[in-house]
Amino acid sequence: MITTRRVRRAVASLLVAVAFAAAGCGDDGASGSSGASAATEVEPHTAPDRVLSGPQGAVAQFVVECGFSHQAFDDPIVHPGREGASHLHVFFGSTVTDAHSTVDDLVAGDTTCDQHLDRASYWTPALIRDGDVQTPVKSVAYYRAGPDVDPTTVEPYPLGLMMIAGDPGATDAQPLSVVAWTCGAGSLREPTPPECPADRNVRLLVTFPDCWNGTDLDSPDHVSHVAYSHRGRCPASHPVPVPQLQFSVEYPVTGSTDGLELSSGGLYSGHADFFNAWDPDRLAREVRNCLHREVVCGVASGRT
Repeated sequence: MITTRRVRRAVASLLVAVAFAAAGCGDDGASGSSGASAATEVEPHTAPDRVLSGPQGAVAQFVVECGFSHQAFDDPIVHPGREGASHLHVFFGSTVTDAHSTVDDLVAGDTTCDQHLDRASYWTPALIRDGDVQTPVKSVAYYRAGPDVDPTTVEPYPLGLMMIAGDPGATDAQPLSVVAWTCGAGSLREPTPPECPADRNVRLLVTFPDCWNGTDLDSPDHVSHVAYSHRGRCPASHPVPVPQLQFSVEYPVTGSTDGLELSSGGLYSGHADFFNAWDPDRLAREVRNCLHREVVCGVASGRT
């Protein structure tokens, strides 16, 4: 079946390319461009093409659950070496993350993740109600190909890759395809926390870029070395498809949202950071066995 799907996808792509060439259309449907140039003209995008319908859909993926580790006014990506320089963050995965953390520190440390070879560090701003931090229940990291990206082309992250998704300075609603709030595992997506029923906690969802420039583990703005794919393709400036990480944080919050705010300010400033310290062989195996084979693998630690 996998071979058949790949053949069908290749045929479909060829037919689309032929149709575009015949119509003289560019990537956005504008006339006057050749089909050949349209195939390469993909600009870096700042958000996915669409809102994901649900984190546990039928799309090929692997999943890791990571418990809450600790909280600190630190950020080893934005403020490396500067203790207390950040707004308050809550950390998941690596138990040793602080302002001075290097990838070697993370690799040598412990993890709260079910997959014990995932020693990456994940963090988000703290959610606060009337001055009290709402200690997260857990986090879940969903790894898959970006929308319409051929999953067989996805490559593992390089060790030490750093990424930030979402705008910590946002004062208006961000694209729901990047930052959204929901209740439990439902498909509702809102720009601010909704009022959730008693049996479904509030969750923050942050979706990371899925294209890498192939060279830099970070960039001066901590953003420009990665980009989002568009119409299933990565831009020429960021040619390497990597797993698209959607990071979910569950908080013990239901009912009224009065008094809630993020430590980064307001409720529109949701964002998340990722510092890759996965065991390279294990990450490559997850990509190969789940994404390349187009399989929904579930929690990674459940497999040997």
